Amino acid sequence: MTHEPHTISDSLIRSYVDSPDMQRQLYKRSLRIVVLSQIFGGAGLAAGVTVGALLAQDMLGAESYAGIPAALMTLGSAVSALLVGRLSQRSGRRFGLAAGFIAGGIGAIGVVLAAVSQSVVLLLASLIIYGAGTATNLQARYAGTDLAKPTQRATAVSIALVSTTFGAVAGPNLVDVMGRYAASIGVPTLAGPFLLSAVAFILAGLVFLIFLRPDPLVVSKAIIKAQLHQSTLTNMQTPLHKANNRGLIVGTTIMILTQIVMVAIMTMTPIHMKHHGHGLSDIGVVIGIHVGSMYFPSLITGVLVDKLGRTAMSIAAGAVLLTAAIVAALAPADSLWVLILALALLGLGWNFGLISGTALIVDSTEPATRAKTQGKIDVLIALAGVSGGALSGMVVAHSSYTTLSFAGGGLALLLIPVVIWSRKKQKVMASDDISLN
Repeated sequence: MTHEPHTISDSLIRSYVDSPDMQRQLYKRSLRIVVLSQIFGGAGLAAGVTVGALLAQDMLGAESYAGIPAALMTLGSAVSALLVGRLSQRSGRRFGLAAGFIAGGIGAIGVVLAAVSQSVVLLLASLIIYGAGTATNLQARYAGTDLAKPTQRATAVSIALVSTTFGAVAGPNLVDVMGRYAASIGVPTLAGPFLLSAVAFILAGLVFLIFLRPDPLVVSKAIIKAQLHQSTLTNMQTPLHKANNRGLIVGTTIMILTQIVMVAIMTMTPIHMKHHGHGLSDIGVVIGIHVGSMYFPSLITGVLVDKLGRTAMSIAAGAVLLTAAIVAALAPADSLWVLILALALLGLGWNFGLISGTALIVDSTEPATRAKTQGKIDVLIALAGVSGGALSGMVVAHSSYTTLSFAGGGLALLLIPVVIWSRKKQKVMASDDISLN
C-alpha cells in the first residue's frame, strides 16, 4: 500500500480543488521549473550520444562493440524508467525526477574514472547508471502534463522538450573544448564530455528537488480524488477519467518504433563518419544538429498534435523517419551536408513520434496510476533503444551503414499501418456505441 507524501496541507489541496486560477498558476510554474531543469538535462545527454561509441571502441578495441554504450545506457534507462515512475507515483515527480538525474550524474563520474583507470568493468557499469539521466530527461516531459487540460497536453510536452534543445545542442559542440580540458587534467580526451554530463545532470536533479513544490502530480491526484468524491455525492456514476488500453498500446507502439529507428542510425553515424575521415568537430556538428532537431521543433509539433490530432502527426512521424533513413543510406560518406540533412530529419521524425505518442499515453491514463504506467511504458521504449543500439554495431560491422539505414526505414514504414489500423478500430467501436444507444 502506498501513501501520499504529507507535504501539502489538506486546506491547500482544497484551495487547488476549488480554484481553477490556482491550478493554472501551478501548471505554468511547474512548466517553468521543467524548462530550467531540461536545459541542464539536455547538456547531460551530450556525452553519451556524441562520444560514447567512440570511447567504447577505443577501450574495447573492436568496431563490433561500438553499439554497446548505447545498449548499456538504454538498459540503464529501462531500469531507471521503472524506478523513477514508481518513485514518482509514490512520492511525487519532485523526488522521482531528482533521484534519476542525480544517479545519471554519478554514472557520468564513473565513466570518467573508468577512462582514467582503463577499467572496462567500471565503464560498463557506469554507462548503465548514466542511463538513469537519459531516462529521467525523457520522463520529465510528463511533469508538465499533470495539470494540463486535454487540449494543452501535447503543447506541454513540447515545451519540456524544446527547452532541452539549449543544452542538447550546446553539449555536442563542446566536445572539443571538454576534450582539451580533460587532457589538461590528465583525463582521456574522449571522457571529457562526461565531465560536463556529470555537472549538468546533478544540477537538473537539484532544480527539481529544490523548486518543484507543490508537486503537480500530487496536486493532480488530490484534485481528481476530490472531484470523484463530489461526483459520488451527486450520484454521478460515470468516472471523470478512465484508462484507455487501446490508446496505451498505440501510443507505446509509436514511441517504440520511433526509438529503435532513431537510436540505431544515430549510434552508428559517428563511427561511419570517423571511418571516412571526419573529425570530432564534424561529428559534433552533425550530432548537435540531430539532437537539436529532436527537440527544437517541439513547440510547433505540440501545437500541431493538439490541433491536427495524434493520428495525423503519428503518420507524419513514420513518413519523416522513412525519408531520413533513405537519405542516410544514399548519402555520400564524404558529404557533411547530406549527413546533416539525414540526421536532422531523423531527429524531426523522432520528435513527431514522441510527442504524438506521449499525448496518446497521457490521454489514456488516469492520475491515480499515471506515473507508474508512464514509467513502465518508458521501460519498453528504453528496451527498444537497447535493441537498436546493440544490433546497430553488429549490422554495420557485418554489412554496412547503408543496410542499417534501409532497415531503419522499413521499421519506420510500419508506423503508418499501425496508426491506420487503430483509427479504423476506433471508428468501428464508435459506430457500435451509436448502434447500442
